Amino acid sequence: MSGQTAETAETAKAGRIRGGVHTPQRHDSGHKHVAGAAAYVDDLPEPQGLLHLCLGLSTAAHARLHRVNLEAVAAAEGVELVLTAADVPGVNDISPTHRHDEPILAEGTVHYAGQPIFVVAARTRDAARRAARLAEIDYDPLPAVLSYEDAKASGALVTEPMTLKRGDVEAALAKAPRRLSGQMALGGQEHFYLESQIALAIPGEDDEVTVICSTQHPTEIQTMVAGALGVPANAVTTQVRRMGGAFGGKETQGNLFAVVAALVAKKTGRAAKIRPDRDDDMVITGKRHDFLIDYDVGFDDDGRIRAVDMTYAARCGWSADLSGPVTDRTLFHADNCYYFPDVRLASLPLKTNTCSHTAFRGFGGPQGMIGGERIIEEIAYALGKDPLDIRKANLYGPGRDITPYHQQVEDNIAPQVIEKLEKDCDYQQRRGEIRAFNKTSPVLKRGIALTPVKFGISFTLTAYNQAGALVHIYRDGSVHLNHGGTEMGQGLYTKVAQVVAEAFQVDIDKVKITATSTGKVPNTSATAASSGSDINGMAALAACTAIKARLVDFAAEHWEVPKEQIEFLPGRVRVGNQEILFPELIEAAYMGRVSLSSTGFYKTPKIHWDRKAGRGRPFYYYSYGAAATEVIVDTLTGEYRILRTDILHDVGASLNPALDIGQIEGGFVQGAGWLTTEELWWDDKGRLRTHAPSTYKIPACGDRPRIFNVALVEDSPNREETIFRSKAVGEPPLMLAISVLHALSDAVASVADHRLCPRLDAPATPERILMTIERLREEAAALEGRRA
Repeated sequence: MSGQTAETAETAKAGRIRGGVHTPQRHDSGHKHVAGAAAYVDDLPEPQGLLHLCLGLSTAAHARLHRVNLEAVAAAEGVELVLTAADVPGVNDISPTHRHDEPILAEGTVHYAGQPIFVVAARTRDAARRAARLAEIDYDPLPAVLSYEDAKASGALVTEPMTLKRGDVEAALAKAPRRLSGQMALGGQEHFYLESQIALAIPGEDDEVTVICSTQHPTEIQTMVAGALGVPANAVTTQVRRMGGAFGGKETQGNLFAVVAALVAKKTGRAAKIRPDRDDDMVITGKRHDFLIDYDVGFDDDGRIRAVDMTYAARCGWSADLSGPVTDRTLFHADNCYYFPDVRLASLPLKTNTCSHTAFRGFGGPQGMIGGERIIEEIAYALGKDPLDIRKANLYGPGRDITPYHQQVEDNIAPQVIEKLEKDCDYQQRRGEIRAFNKTSPVLKRGIALTPVKFGISFTLTAYNQAGALVHIYRDGSVHLNHGGTEMGQGLYTKVAQVVAEAFQVDIDKVKITATSTGKVPNTSATAASSGSDINGMAALAACTAIKARLVDFAAEHWEVPKEQIEFLPGRVRVGNQEILFPELIEAAYMGRVSLSSTGFYKTPKIHWDRKAGRGRPFYYYSYGAAATEVIVDTLTGEYRILRTDILHDVGASLNPALDIGQIEGGFVQGAGWLTTEELWWDDKGRLRTHAPSTYKIPACGDRPRIFNVALVEDSPNREETIFRSKAVGEPPLMLAISVLHALSDAVASVADHRLCPRLDAPATPERILMTIERLREEAAALEGRRA
C-alpha cells in the first residue's frame, strides 16, 4: 500500500477528513511566516545578470518639464540603461480606467511631487539609487491644486460624480420638526504593507516575458505590461504566490513597477527587478481617499431621521485611478444600517496635484459610514439621548427596507446583533459607571460607544464578479489547485483548499496550493471587494463537481451500479455495497481513460447596477457586525488608550473560524489606526512629509484594546447560495473601529457635560483630541454665559 493510500485509509477509518469547511485551520503558510521561510519576491534566487531599477521622481507638484538632463545618470558607475517615456515601445499608460490619464513615465508635464520621470537600471540596487539622484531637471512651475478650497474653486474632477436620490429631500428637510447641518473632515490612510511594491521581470523567447510580482490583480498587470511592450496579452505571464500585505494598495498601484521591470527586461534581454524603499513607495503610491463631508439632516423629537442631504468631497489626486468606484461605494454606505426616508447623496471626486488615491480596505465604504454615524451622533446630542438609542430608532426594518440606491435589505440581522452585543458586553451598566467615574475624575475621562456595520458584498462593476479555477487529480489521489485569487496573508488559499478537500472528501494536506498565474487561469478579477473566497471558492467547487460527475459516471459503468448508489465519503467512495479508497478509484478512472482535470467558472448571480439612474442591486448580500469600545482620555495632553473592545460579527457559516477571527481582529486594529494615529500630511509645496515610520504612525502592539473580545454570530448561515453559506470577512471588520472614534467623542464630550456634540474629526490624534477639548470648554463657557 502506497503512502498516499495508507493515509487515505486512516482518514476513512477515522470517519472524517482533516481540514474540511467550517473547521478552524491554520493559514497554509503560517508556520513559514513565523520561521521566516515563506518566500516573497525579494527572497527568490536572483537570475544571473539581474538588473536593479530605481525611479527618478519629480520634486515639483505641478510643472512643465523644461529640461531633463540624464547624462550624469547614464554615466554613473554600474548603470546599464536609462529609460524615459520616449523609450516605451507600446502605450505609455497604466491607467485602470478608460481615461488613459496615467502615463508610466511623465511626458512634458508632471502632476504631483513623486511622479516618475525616468527609470535607471544598474548592476546593483545601491548603484541604481545613487545614479537616480544625479538627474538635472529644470521645471517651469504651474499652479498646484492641493486644498479642498482650491480644488472646488478649480472645478476639476478626475471622474464623473454620482448622485443617489429617493423622495423629495428639500421638502422633507423643510417640514422636519428639527434640522441641523455641519461638516466633517476625514483623513486618508497609507497602506503600509510590510512587503513594499516589487516586481521581477524575466525575459523569454520572442516577445514573451514573465513577471513575478506582488499584486492583487495579476490580469491587470498582464494587460498593462502587454500594452507598454506593444505585444498581445498571451506573451505576458504574471505569477503571484503570496504578498506581504496589500489592503487594496496592490490592486492598481503595482502596475507601474511591473511595467518598468518588463520594459528593462525586454530592452536588455536580462532579468530586471524593482523594489522601492519605504520612502519612495509612500511618496509614489496612492492612499485611502480623504474626504470633506457636508451634511444636512431633518429629524423628529424621537430622533427618527426624516431626511438626509450629504455631499462627500474627496481629494482624489491627479488621475482617476479607482476614484470613481471608490466614491460610488462611499455613497452606497452612507446609510450604514439606517433608513433614510428622503435622501440625496452626492459625490465630488476632486482633482488635486497629489498622488492618485486608490483602493483601500473598505473601498470608500468606511468613509461613507463615518458620515452616517456623525449624523446619528449629532441627533443624539441635540436631543440629549444616548447615541445607541438613536441608532436603534433608525435601523432598517419592515416597511423601512429600501436603500438610497433602491436595493431592498432582505437579510437584515443588525437589530439582533446589536441587541446581543449590548447585553453581552453590559453596555448599559458600564455606561452608567463611566458617567459616574467622569464626574469624580477631573483629568482622566472615559467614554464608550456601540456602533453597527452593514457592508455590501460584490464588486460594483458587475463584470468583475466572476472567477475561474483549475483542478487536477493525479494518479495517486493527490490534488493540484489553482485559481484566480491572490494570497496577501488573509488565508484565501487555505479557504479554497478547504473547499476542494470538502468536495472530494480528502484531507486538506492532499490538496497542493499553487501560485496564481495568468498562464493557468486567465482573465482573473482582482482579489478585492471581500469577494475572494466567494467567487474563487465557487469556481473551485465547480471544477471539483465536474470531475466528480465524471468519476460517478465511470464508477457506475465500471462496477455496474446505479449512480444513486455512489457516494463520496471521508477518504473513500461508496460504490453500491462496497467502499473504495479514493486513490484506488482515481487509479481505476485513469486506467479507464477518464479526464481527471477540469476548469471551473463562477459568476455572482442577481446583481445589476445602473449608475446613471442610481438604482439597482449592486450587492449580492450584506455582512453585519457591531463593536462596543471603551476608551480613557487624558484631558491635559489629549493622549488616550483603548481599554476594551467587544465585537460580534457576522460571517455566515464560517469556512474557517480561526482565519475569520484573525481577519476581524486585524481589520479592527487597522481601522482604529486610520481613525486615531495615522495622519498624512503634505506641505504647501505638495510634498508628502509623512513618508516613513518615523513620521507616520501605524498601530503597534500597545495600541490594541487591553481587553479584546471577538465572537462570531452563531447559527446565521448566509441566505444566499454562497460557498457553503459563508460570508465575506476581508473588509467589513475594519468599520467596527468606528466605535473607537465615537468612544473618544463620548469621553471628550464629558468636559462639557455631554451638552455639545464634540464634532471630532479624524484622525483623532492626541493633538486633535486636545484641541477639541479646549474648543468644547470654550463653547460650554459661552453657553453658560448666555444662560446667565
